[in-house]
Amino acid sequence: MGAVAGSQAPAGTCVREPLRPLADRMRPRFIDEVVGQRHLLAPGRALRSALERGQLHSMILWGPPGTGKTTLARLFAGAVDAEFIALSAVMAGVKDIRAAVEEARRWREQGRATVLFLDEVHRFNKAQQDLFLPFVEDGTIVFIGATTENPSFEVVGALLSRARVYVLKPLGPPELESLLRTAVADRERGLGGRAPGGGDYAVEAEAMQAMVAAADGDARRALGLLETAADLSVEGRIGAAQIQDLAAGMRRRFDKGGDQFYDQISALHKAVRGSDPDASLYWLARMLDGGCDPVYLARRITRMAVEDIGLADPRALPMALEAWEAYERLGAPEGELALAQCVVFLAVAPKSNAVYTAYGAAREDVAKFGSLEVPARFRNAPTRLMKELGHGAGYRYAHDEAEAYAAGERYLPDELPDRRYYSPVQRGFEIRIAEAMARRRAMDPEKNESDRKQK
Repeated sequence: MGAVAGSQAPAGTCVREPLRPLADRMRPRFIDEVVGQRHLLAPGRALRSALERGQLHSMILWGPPGTGKTTLARLFAGAVDAEFIALSAVMAGVKDIRAAVEEARRWREQGRATVLFLDEVHRFNKAQQDLFLPFVEDGTIVFIGATTENPSFEVVGALLSRARVYVLKPLGPPELESLLRTAVADRERGLGGRAPGGGDYAVEAEAMQAMVAAADGDARRALGLLETAADLSVEGRIGAAQIQDLAAGMRRRFDKGGDQFYDQISALHKAVRGSDPDASLYWLARMLDGGCDPVYLARRITRMAVEDIGLADPRALPMALEAWEAYERLGAPEGELALAQCVVFLAVAPKSNAVYTAYGAAREDVAKFGSLEVPARFRNAPTRLMKELGHGAGYRYAHDEAEAYAAGERYLPDELPDRRYYSPVQRGFEIRIAEAMARRRAMDPEKNESDRKQK
């Protein structure tokens, strides 16, 4: 238990700070205490050099939760002995911004710089973000924004042009383990000497590995998990079973609708397109584990079937639709196996984007040439007037021709140049399609000549 307010703790004992979470107590005070982000903070790197030289500049810190965005902002302000004003876009409004600017003006009159830190900057709309521009421009404040979202989409261009963007990375397992071991041993700010009986907590190796895995690159989550485990420990020992119980239900980093979401679905699609069933299964499992809607995944998997497999294996589309239906009938977790089976099939299937490419080219011609008339011979003539106008006149019924192919007939609008949108690839079923198309073209010298000119 901590000492009573106003009393003196016995010499050599640790005074607990119950109102400050372990993650806050362990916040780095100096640049060399920062764990991770070596790509920014190693000697000679740009951000470290700026910190060491006390060179103030506005910046956007972009990275996942628990990677040190707030810490770096505080270190930056401390390095130049600047005033530090912290706002959160979740709670702050225009009134708070104006109050912060007025405070910064007062400090400026006294010759002191002010760092204004805005957490969750992406939650401010364009008008709110624009409020900072004149004060960044005239040097009233040095603006530091923190965001978990892509600044390219979430931060207004005018503010981005006045700030450097630094990308923070999730902490790796060795970095998280180092952080946790430091917190266990630290007697000033961490858990050192706070176990029952006044000693240090004993953390089993398996428990340490479990905490690192559950933290998923997030230092704050790792320290929070350690602190909870320590609070619940009776004998000062933290075991793997205890951590597994506490970590149950924790999800890996995944932000529905954010960069994590789109990056992972992009990786899944590219793994399928690249014919890698193992990577395809991994990304599918990652997205399901992160809470992605399986119906959304079923829709995207169906898109992969028609975009990347196409007619190289005509079974791809019905299999994707069947997997979608199977999930809707079975639900989780059984239905997830249907999606997994389909993803593996698509990954190992022969690939063709011939139809996808052909359709895109056709759409370009539609946009380019506008509403060209349907040739009269292809128009229906259900009335006498239409027949008198020549609708259907000269149409050749393909089934009456040799091999049901009207050699020499042209089905495009008369004003449209000859086109060959669809070119089957030499993979899967499209090999047979290409052979059939070649046989028909052999019967049609005019089309062969047109194809030769297009090439």
